[in-house]
Amino acid sequence: MDKKTLVGEKQLERVGEIHNKVFEANKEYLNYWLHNTFLHWDFWLSFVFTVAPWVVFIIVRKKTSTHRLLYVGLFAIFLSSWFDFLGVMYGLWYYTGKVFPSMPSYMPWDFSILPVFIMLLIQFKPNMKAHWKGVFFATVGTCIGEPFFKWLGFYVTLKWNGWYSFAIYFFIYVSCHRLSRVSNFDLIE
Repeated sequence: MDKKTLVGEKQLERVGEIHNKVFEANKEYLNYWLHNTFLHWDFWLSFVFTVAPWVVFIIVRKKTSTHRLLYVGLFAIFLSSWFDFLGVMYGLWYYTGKVFPSMPSYMPWDFSILPVFIMLLIQFKPNMKAHWKGVFFATVGTCIGEPFFKWLGFYVTLKWNGWYSFAIYFFIYVSCHRLSRVSNFDLIE
């Protein structure tokens, strides 16, 4: 350990101990995943949930809006992954059947289903009020998506009421919708 830091040696050692616990837990989970998830039915179903929404998007997207929609989709991935990361980190829920064992969140949900659903909602019925689409998006996520993934056993809540998700989904959709309406950016000179 480098002794020339502004952080005290005791703090470095303590954080190092915590890091080692996290590292060991990740190693244990990787071993579990390799033997109990990888190439099993739950892995393949999660893989389909990861790929299928993007195939649908490629087929039905409005070609002239592709860049704008992908920009919004990337922002949706960022928001949903961050909220999901916080929920897993604070022990509110966890996931099984992961495509990748290193991701704390459920990749099909955060990287495929939610962003593609948002992009398609933005594309279709463009004159509909954003808050109504946000309510629809939040309702589908809370009342259909989450219960379905719980039923599959992929999503396990610990200290979480599903209705809290409604506000988060609404916020994510409305934020993405607002971003989709940006007409241009200032040029940097």
